[in-house]
Amino acid sequence: MNDFYNQLPLQDAFAKLSDQALYTPLPDDWVVGASDIVGSTQAIAEGRYKTVNMIGAAVISAQINAAEGRAFPFIFGGDGAAFACPGEHADAAARALSEVRVWAAEEFGLTLRVAMVPVAAIRSAGRDVAVARYQAAKGVDYAMFTGGGISWAEAEMKRGQFDLPHAPAGTQPDLTGLSCRWSQMKARNGQILSVLIQPEEGADDTAVADLIRDVLKVVGDLERNGHPAPVDGPGAGWPPAGAEMEARATHGKMTVAKRKRQILFESFLAWLLIRTGLKIGGFDARSYARSVGENADFRKFDDGLKMTLDCDDATAARLTEIMEEARKAGTIRYGMHSQSEALMTCIVPSMMRDDHVHFIDGAAGGYTQAATQIKGGSV
Repeated sequence: MNDFYNQLPLQDAFAKLSDQALYTPLPDDWVVGASDIVGSTQAIAEGRYKTVNMIGAAVISAQINAAEGRAFPFIFGGDGAAFACPGEHADAAARALSEVRVWAAEEFGLTLRVAMVPVAAIRSAGRDVAVARYQAAKGVDYAMFTGGGISWAEAEMKRGQFDLPHAPAGTQPDLTGLSCRWSQMKARNGQILSVLIQPEEGADDTAVADLIRDVLKVVGDLERNGHPAPVDGPGAGWPPAGAEMEARATHGKMTVAKRKRQILFESFLAWLLIRTGLKIGGFDARSYARSVGENADFRKFDDGLKMTLDCDDATAARLTEIMEEARKAGTIRYGMHSQSEALMTCIVPSMMRDDHVHFIDGAAGGYTQAATQIKGGSV
């Protein structure tokens, strides 16, 4: 068993993760998995943002189940995800990734690019993949990446490199725990702002780190650093808007209709317990809802900085000013997208444990839309 990731220290101060010294390079024999939905911008324009986010989270869900309890680094990107694993687990990871690709096409009619890229190949191309662990809450931590290697792997994937064989038609990935039951979270301070910052090619590392610290200082003046989820957790209306989608994602060998009935019953019970404050079998629904917000992944380092913020117009203007100045100086590229709500997609192995993870994105395709600005250079 490769203990590399387990031995990394947990960092509890997000802002400090702009310091490259806190990251540790992945071992040479590791492999990076990458994924990306083809035509995600068009799918979002058609109102399929929940589907796009569900597929991105499904990549991680399938890997968690394939890992069988082994901790590994992963990161959610809105319309895709990336992860890394030791070479000895690469075959199982590749199978799970291929299964999600077939499922995404057959269940939702969307094409998922996938790739498994050796870390050695990334380093041969002059990039690196270094990782740190950020402890977002007591029971959960998220991987942060730097070095440019994840971005390089994704670019190679889009060129058709390091592709995987397709799983057989009809294959159902193990997406146990994948969930989409919380209500969308309305902006409390004016807008939900999706922000992407990427270092410009050849930019000075110190200048990039200084820019990120300046951005985080501005964000630090927001309530709870701009966290989109309310303190008491996201809302839980009934019936949940994502019930049909979750049923299609997790029905396995049962019918979608039967799985949907299960989800509706479970979500009704949770809704009732949250509203009344009643507890069943030691399960405190209100406490769980609060922990959902605490555990949520609303900011991350992924070869740059990504954030989904609940912020006011003045803060958005100040961030734009700082980033535009850095762009003109050749330090960064950036993209932003404003919307009125955020959404959450979850992986919950058990509501009785603290290790449930929750991915936040803007409800109008925030990260994907912000990325189109970077690609087009139209910031």
